[in-house]
Amino acid sequence: MATTAISINGSAPGNVFPPFILGSASLALGNKVVIFCTPGGAPAMVKGELEKIQNVKGNPNLLELYNDFIKLGGQVRVCENALAAKDLKKEDFRDGVNICGATTFMGEIQDATITFSF
Repeated sequence: MATTAISINGSAPGNVFPPFILGSASLALGNKVVIFCTPGGAPAMVKGELEKIQNVKGNPNLLELYNDFIKLGGQVRVCENALAAKDLKKEDFRDGVNICGATTFMGEIQDATITFSF
């Protein structure tokens, strides 16, 4: 099984849609997928925020895409530095999101054959 690593570096729609579209496609091919949100991308993973991102014409519903990604076994990580940098708490994040440091993320993706950053 190949690993796909994707980082989300911002919380604008252009940063959030592609990781979940590509991540879902990679999961459908049988790959392990880990999405890592840097402090810039972390706000998008706060409860209620995906619902605020307007759907872009031609893209699937973002909340449904996220939920399907999690159901398919996709993993979402938020950088622990985002907690202090963005004044967030672990409980602020949606179901399916785990907090970890960069070292943990790098360990999880050290065999990644596909990487993306948005």
